[in-house]
Amino acid sequence: MFTKEEASALSAQFETKTPQEIIQWAVDEFAPEIAVSTSFQTHSMALLHMVTRIQPDIKIFFLDTGYHFWDTLIFREQIQHEWNLNVVDLYRDSRWDIFARQNTRTLPLQDPNLCCYIHKVQPMQKALSGLKAWISGIRRDQTPERAHAQILELQDDGLLKVNPLLNWTKSDVQTYIADHNLPAHPLYERGYRSIGCAPCTVPVGAGDNDRAGRWVGRHKIECGLHTDMFKHKELAEVKDQFVMKPEDMK
Repeated sequence: MFTKEEASALSAQFETKTPQEIIQWAVDEFAPEIAVSTSFQTHSMALLHMVTRIQPDIKIFFLDTGYHFWDTLIFREQIQHEWNLNVVDLYRDSRWDIFARQNTRTLPLQDPNLCCYIHKVQPMQKALSGLKAWISGIRRDQTPERAHAQILELQDDGLLKVNPLLNWTKSDVQTYIADHNLPAHPLYERGYRSIGCAPCTVPVGAGDNDRAGRWVGRHKIECGLHTDMFKHKELAEVKDQFVMKPEDMK
């Protein structure tokens, strides 16, 4: 594995590489102990297409939060079948079941940070445990948090996060999608340009940022997968970020 200095040096070199070159390097270096995560929204299709053309049987992690639009789940099934994808669905820890069921309607609205932690952060942490690399589709032009990301990011536990699309813009992604005639999420034409869970996603206007429709009015722009929250493996380390205080997961 790499030291942080080695990862940083490689990351700087990759700033001039294509996404496909970065993906090929990661697959050559880490397969089969590597996975890619996807939400199956329209802009996710470019990375998914690239990765599966390089490594067709790569593990593809999909966070099944229980709050997705039906359109997302149907689209996910369609793409998995047509592209013959090795999709692995990730679910919340069963120890949260009683709490989550009791608060199904209120949790996303009252405490979106806790909701994302239960349904996204923890399941992804568990799925990535034991792997050496994680390919993510984040881009610097998406949020202020992502603007400071690096192409290679070595996590404290030794996992290497690989962000091959980091330097791409929205226009680059759209061009790739058009050039390869990739399918679009069915809600995309209805103004849903960044699609997450149904309670926390609304359509946006033509002049709005793509992610302006996520967690509207809740002072939140990230789910936690790409923030400091993901670095913490213990609930006690992040409890101060939650409004609700569940007692069944101390």
